[in-house]
Amino acid sequence: SSRTTRPRSRRHPVLLENGYRLTTAEFLRRWEKLPDIKHAELIDGIVYMPPPLRADTHAEPDGLTHVWLGYFASQSAGLRFYANPTLILDGENTPQPDSALCYTPAKGGKALAIQLDVRDEQALQAAVAQTVQHFGAIDVLVNNASAISLTGTLDTPAKRLDLMWDVNMRATFLAAQACIPHLKKSANPHILTLSPPLNLDAKWFAPHVAYSISKYGMSLCTLGLAREFAADGIAVNCLWPRTTIATAAVEFNFPEAVLRASRKPAIVAEAAYHILTRDSRSCTGNFFVDEQVLFDAGIKNLEQYAVTPGTPLFNDLFLD
Repeated sequence: SSRTTRPRSRRHPVLLENGYRLTTAEFLRRWEKLPDIKHAELIDGIVYMPPPLRADTHAEPDGLTHVWLGYFASQSAGLRFYANPTLILDGENTPQPDSALCYTPAKGGKALAIQLDVRDEQALQAAVAQTVQHFGAIDVLVNNASAISLTGTLDTPAKRLDLMWDVNMRATFLAAQACIPHLKKSANPHILTLSPPLNLDAKWFAPHVAYSISKYGMSLCTLGLAREFAADGIAVNCLWPRTTIATAAVEFNFPEAVLRASRKPAIVAEAAYHILTRDSRSCTGNFFVDEQVLFDAGIKNLEQYAVTPGTPLFNDLFLD
């Protein structure tokens, strides 16, 4: 009897597949031999190669996010925007995020990129430890991560409720808990949380009670932590925008007219700077509103922050 064998392919053998366990050095060596592969990541030593992406649910919103991040980078000194970059973080992590903002050391920027899920307590603690190891200290914690679903009670599934609670209130508490031991050693320690002033008017709860509870949970953390750690000189404050801000959250949860009637994220960044540079022992337990912070700092021309100058602004939630 005779045996027929398939001729060996002249193409390269499979060097990368989902689930392979590799070091960063080996991952990069193999990746360089596969020029046709556009997206591959190494997370905790495991190779991930995602399937094709849907246009409506991923490609379009991702493209819009690229536009906003690219514009933000163009307006920020020392900041550069990258689409789908491969980031070499350590010996077991080489992620390829859809987009990344990086500070340029040559222009004074210093940053440490850490990929994590803020709902993961161990990941938060590890990120804090890695930050301290890299920079030697922690002086400021900004709780900016947030999940939003402006849905009524009957339209809010338990999965979405848990997401908002875990990302908003729980992560704020756990991040503070992990950072406070290090903040106690700082000369001017601050915790700044992006959440609204406490306002128990039922009109802010009825349309989206789950979301409102999660955001006010962040504000209640601020109220309690400010008093608890006042003797340690740790400033704990909230910051909230007077108007809607042109972010992805506004873009995907409000009509386009609201986006055009919003202010740019730069106004919140400017307000945060003026808060975080104050003396921590004399500035704690406050619920700041961005435009008032700038007024107090002598910045009167806020038209520069408007997405569409001359357009009446749309007030944000939770402010009368």
